[in-house]
Amino acid sequence: MSLLTLLPFIVLIGAMFLMTRSAKKKQQQAVDMRNQMQPGSGVRTIGGMYATVKEVNDDTVLLDAGPGVELLFAKNSIGAVLTDDEYNRIVHGVEHDLKSDADLVPDDASSLTETGDSAADATADDKAVDLGKKDAADEPAEDAPAGEAKTDEEPKKTDGDSEAK
Repeated sequence: MSLLTLLPFIVLIGAMFLMTRSAKKKQQQAVDMRNQMQPGSGVRTIGGMYATVKEVNDDTVLLDAGPGVELLFAKNSIGAVLTDDEYNRIVHGVEHDLKSDADLVPDDASSLTETGDSAADATADDKAVDLGKKDAADEPAEDAPAGEAKTDEEPKKTDGDSEAK
């Protein structure tokens, strides 16, 4: 056998090795993250529930999901251990932002459309825009008899025979 025939097998084995290595690395990171849980940490389960860790055992975690609600979960069902800031932002809506309140976007968009130039607003409001359709009978024909205007606007109908086929 030549090296050329063995090359696809070597590449395939190398790709499988790299994929399993990266998967093992991700699994190890998840195990380390779950082992770093401490009582009082905020977590998100793989089902999407946010709770606070109350007690950590070998294979289980006791979570406090609310006042008087304690849930026992398997340790591998914890999807992420959150930082205190992230947990408070998601669960309680508390933002720890160093920016001033003036930089925040208001809930309504009215202040975003105000330009502060009252003269420009007054001239823009003076002109009324009519978006309604007007009938051809309501408008008088300009500089042309009604028959000629009608022939220019409507295309001629044919029997379906066209020269471009």
